[in-house]
Amino acid sequence: MFSQKPPRRRTYIWQRPDWPQWRFDAAALAGALAQVHRAQGELAGRMAHLGLAQRDQATLQALTQEVVTTSAIEGETLDLDAVRSSIARRLGVDIGALAPADRHVDGVVDMVLDATQQHTQPLTAERLLGWHAALFPTGFSGRVRIQVGAWRSDAAGLMQVVSGPIGREKVHFEAPPAQTLPAQTAAFLQWFNAGPVGDPLIHAGLAHLWLVTLHPFDDGNGRVSRAVGDMALARAEGSDQRFYSLSAQIQRERKQYYEQLETTQRGTLDVTAWLDWFLGCLLRAVQGADGLLVGVLDKAQFWQRWADTPMNARQTLVLNRVLDGMDGKLSNAKWATIAQCSADTALRDINDLLARGVLRRLEGGGRNTSYALEK
Repeated sequence: MFSQKPPRRRTYIWQRPDWPQWRFDAAALAGALAQVHRAQGELAGRMAHLGLAQRDQATLQALTQEVVTTSAIEGETLDLDAVRSSIARRLGVDIGALAPADRHVDGVVDMVLDATQQHTQPLTAERLLGWHAALFPTGFSGRVRIQVGAWRSDAAGLMQVVSGPIGREKVHFEAPPAQTLPAQTAAFLQWFNAGPVGDPLIHAGLAHLWLVTLHPFDDGNGRVSRAVGDMALARAEGSDQRFYSLSAQIQRERKQYYEQLETTQRGTLDVTAWLDWFLGCLLRAVQGADGLLVGVLDKAQFWQRWADTPMNARQTLVLNRVLDGMDGKLSNAKWATIAQCSADTALRDINDLLARGVLRRLEGGGRNTSYALEK
């Protein structure tokens, strides 16, 4: 939870006289850097053997994870179908029937895609403010009106990150005063656009930490900071295709993520520990892409097998959902929900695919009847 309260006497890294002169032990990070680079190279090698359509599907899946989980970290739930459809529209990837547009979803998608697909373009204040405006198209965060597309003003006091019930709040972090933001963000942007001195993965970890420490907005700081980190990673990899999701891994390690941020922001400008954690999280994200790759290959092989079998848009939509790892078993009711059709129409679709051998009926009957793909 974010709030604005009178300042408290605490020492944060931005209050130190050497701020923001980052320091780290390069030798201590060398092993972790080597592991990440090796994992990235192995993943890129595996993806290079796939066709363009399969790489596009892998990118779609990874970016969908990124958009959904960067919001989930902040406690916001986005509709998975709406996210996939929004990304597919922008990338020109065919996924069959598309979900209706949602401006809240489209805002997060626009930010993530701009960061990753346009990573060679300079990062400017106007661009950051545009991302923020896209995240909050109504001018509200929940039921609270916020300043959108503008740096925070601290009209009600310094920005604090707090948790706990009213009257017993725990302050996790206090951000720099708003009047310092124009100069501080300008310094950050100059550093970011100058490019890395040393390993670009270190640059990505520092960019994430630096911007989230500035906390320049009323809300959405975590999402914008992770997008900037993704932009730095895209620059490091020299590619606008993404085959893994760092935010998905951060979501899995959310408790450690916030603990690392809080500890670092109350420490010194030696951020070796933060960078070590960041690189470890990145390594686990890249290694976790193996599961994504298996899914993409399975999906491609399935559609190759049934390429000559005519299917309607509902059937294509539901089968793609199953191939993408749908939760639970496929039933008549679930088909109707996904395809947004009647139960009778769903049953006709299913019976047609059973007759063609695309689906098989699992054990059980009546309301418990379920189906699986014949791969």
